[in-house]
Amino acid sequence: MSRLDVTLDPKAAAGRRVEVITGGGGRRRWSDDEKARAIEASLAPGAVISAVARAHGLSPQQLFGWRREARRKAAASTEGPRFVPAIVETPAAGLSSAEQAKTEVVSARPHSIELDVDGASVWIWRGADSAMVTSIIGALKARK
Repeated sequence: MSRLDVTLDPKAAAGRRVEVITGGGGRRRWSDDEKARAIEASLAPGAVISAVARAHGLSPQQLFGWRREARRKAAASTEGPRFVPAIVETPAAGLSSAEQAKTEVVSARPHSIELDVDGASVWIWRGADSAMVTSIIGALKARK
């Protein structure tokens, strides 16, 4: 008789049900659609992460990881070629670039830097990518 069996009758203990779990175990594979649905549900106003995770059969940590991964992918996908807002004008005949700038209406956005490169004016706004500005200046100098 087992020490864990509290009954004294061996026939009563023989009718117990035993559940055997079979299968590979291992990691579950989640499709991108399943991940997207869980992430979307977690981003709803007033959503509780642990409740959303439980409803989708995963842990809150796993859901937080998926959200972090989705933010990284979204940030990477918005990064593309960067363009610098620049205006290139050739000066009117007989006017210096300073005189021309006074007579013409400058763009509605205030620029941070104005360059005169071989008679062409370039305006550069705040936040412009330095590599792009360098390439624009190089292209203007190559126009000679």
